[in-house]
Formats: sequence, structure tokens, C-alpha cells
Amino acid sequence: MTTPTVPTTEASAADDPLGFTALESEVRSYSRSWPVVFDRASGATVHAEDGTEYLDFFAGAGTLNYGHNNPLLKQVLLDYLTDDRMVHTLDMFTSARREFLETFNEVILEPRGLDHKVVFPGPGGANAVEAALKLARKVTGRESVINFTNAFHGMTLGALSVTGNSMKRGGAGIPLVHATPMPYDDYFDGDVPDFVYLERLLEDSGSGLNAPAAVIVETVQGEGGINAARAEWLRGLADLCKRHDILLILDDIQMGCGRTGKFFSFEEAGIVPDIICLSKSISGYGLPMALTLVRPELDIWEPGEHNGTFRGFAPAFATAAEALRTYWSDDTLENSTIDKGALVEAHFNSLVARYGDDVLVAKGRGLARGLQTPDGETASRICDEAFSRGLLMETSGPDGEVVKLLPPLTITYDELQRGLRIISESVAAVLPAPTA
Repeated sequence: MTTPTVPTTEASAADDPLGFTALESEVRSYSRSWPVVFDRASGATVHAEDGTEYLDFFAGAGTLNYGHNNPLLKQVLLDYLTDDRMVHTLDMFTSARREFLETFNEVILEPRGLDHKVVFPGPGGANAVEAALKLARKVTGRESVINFTNAFHGMTLGALSVTGNSMKRGGAGIPLVHATPMPYDDYFDGDVPDFVYLERLLEDSGSGLNAPAAVIVETVQGEGGINAARAEWLRGLADLCKRHDILLILDDIQMGCGRTGKFFSFEEAGIVPDIICLSKSISGYGLPMALTLVRPELDIWEPGEHNGTFRGFAPAFATAAEALRTYWSDDTLENSTIDKGALVEAHFNSLVARYGDDVLVAKGRGLARGLQTPDGETASRICDEAFSRGLLMETSGPDGEVVKLLPPLTITYDELQRGLRIISESVAAVLPAPTA
């Protein structure tokens, strides 16, 4: 067996002006796009160590729906800590845990007619997905799971097995099995009827498709390129699952907590998933927290059958409960998000009209928006230009060809308009001027 050769050159201060790369792994990602040292943040604005100000259309990859250091949530967190309240609790009963559960039930579940039980699977979204997959297999006694093209569900092995991106899958180092990808909505540009292939495989005893335990889906594929499924497609999927006795897992980790308008991104379609995965903005403040919501009849865990050291980070319970009370007791934030999303959509449509729909494509729902460009290099250059003008954005899609917007939902209209102007300037700096 040949051992890979690893470079051993010692980094000098000149090679490492920010003081990180000599010590930190090459696996770093975002810091390569934004090579500055960030120090402070408030709302939709972050400040570099040298005082440079940046408008944030990234928001912790959707973790900061209520902005950086939201003052209402910050005060709750500070009061919680200064009062010597429990911090690390595993799954012990605490007053903070009870307050969150009661608030989540009263403000989110009951008004939507949902009776799902709450599982605290661990600190991140991949934990929520792993718990969902494990429980679906335990309930059904089946191994196979249906996922979709361009899906992203996490970087641990189970979550990675139902992820589409070949680069991320390649990092696993072992075969990723027991998952079968199917075409996502509009994968064939409308040329193929919805679910015709999957339905045929499920009904044909000679297809070779193992009976699935579950289908896992995102209503809007964030990492996959801001691909938004139609409500009728989601309803068709839910119906197919019901007819074939397959559990429906809805991954709402990035698009939940109001990103598309309503608290859950699937509400618009009028469906009720069997299992729902939440993380990212559920804590409200960027603190680690994840939930796996399961219909009561599916809650067949043995005590301790799925656990983790950091599944009870109590400060996150406190900020999460306050975020729910503040932003979800009425429809103010929901309506604001829909209105701001329409503003972004109109702006992107104007860019498409200017440069042509063979060059740019506007995508998304709510405040999850994308501008698809001809290739990954073009999208990266647009994001680089935006960064040089004081705006943080990332790319997504299988080849990084989509400029992706996930600003805080609490962003002001003035900030949103300023960011959109920067995007227009950045697109103009990269793409050839349209001919008259």
C-alpha cells in the first residue's frame, strides 16, 4: 500500500498573513472565499478585525434567521448564564427544556394541527437526519431510502448516503449504500411526468428496487442550487408515500424556521410529513441545536437507543423559546419575509431580462434565492466582486454555478436594497454588457 506524500514545508508569516493556515486544516472552506478576520457582528452586518464592514447575505448558511446578536435573544442568553442556570444537561429534565417544549407546542405545533413528538438528537442538522433515517428503518424493518438528485442532507455517513454531491460523497472513503436517488422536481425540464419512474419501479416486482423505508426530501434544495419544488409536486410525493406505505422525511434544516415565509417550508403544499428535521435557526441565536419531529405512533425508541453528549444544550432552549414567542406569535415576520422575497425576485427577474435567460436564471422562494449563472467560475467571480464591495454571498449547485442569497429574515429594506445594488454591480463587472 502506497502512503500519500504530505508536504512538510513550514509556513512563514508572509505565507500566512492572517495567522491561521499554519495551524488549521486544509479542509477550511468559507475562509478561502472571504480571506479576512471577522470580529464583531450585529443584525445583518459583520465587521472585520480591521474595521471593514460587510453586509451579510449568508447568515451562517441559514443559521441566523433573526440576525447576528439579536438584542432580544442576547439578553435572554446573558440573563440565563449570569443566573448560573444549567448549561450541559444531556437529556435530563430542566426548566429550560420544559419551557422550550411547551412554547414550541403552543406556538408552532398546535396552531398547525401537528402532534409530533420532539427528539433532541444532537447539536447539528446531520444529527437530526441520522436520527430520522435510523428511526424510519426501525419502524418499517426496511433498509432502503429514496433520496433525490442534487439533495444535501449532511456530512456524516448516513446523511451523506442520501446526498447527491459527488465531491462530498467522495470524502466518505467507503461505499454509500442503502439509498436510491430519484429525479427531483423539474429535473427533466418538464419533459417527464412527475414520479413516473419511481411509481413504475415501486409497482414492478421485477424492478430490483428494495421496498423503501422512507423518502427524504427538501422543499427547496439549498446546497443543491436553490431548486424549489412546486407545491403540487410535494403533494404528489406525499400521496405516493401514503399509497405505498413509505414514511416521508422532510429535511427543513435550512429552509425551516421561516426561511420561505411560513415557519415550516412545507406548509404551503398542505402536507404533513411523518418525520421533520430542524436545526440551524431553531435556537434563534446561532447556538447548536437540532430537532427530529416524529408522529407519535413512530416514537418506538428504546431508552438510550439514540443519544449524544450535546443533545441538551440548555442555553439554546432559552433563546429558542424566546425566538418563537417574539417572531411566531403572529404573522408579522412571515409576511415581511414573503414581501422581501418578492423584492429580491423582482430584482433578479430584471437582471434576467437584461442579460437573457440563456445567461441567468432566477430561482427560489421567500428569502432563499439564487441566481444561476453559466458556470461555477462565473458565480464565484460574481461573489468575489460582491465581497470586494462589502457583501457576503456564497455559491451553491452541483458545480457552484448558483449565486445564493440567505440574508437574515430581519434585514431592513434599506439593507436589502443596498445588497441588491451590489449584486447588480457585481454581475455587471463579470458578465459582458448586453447588446441592445
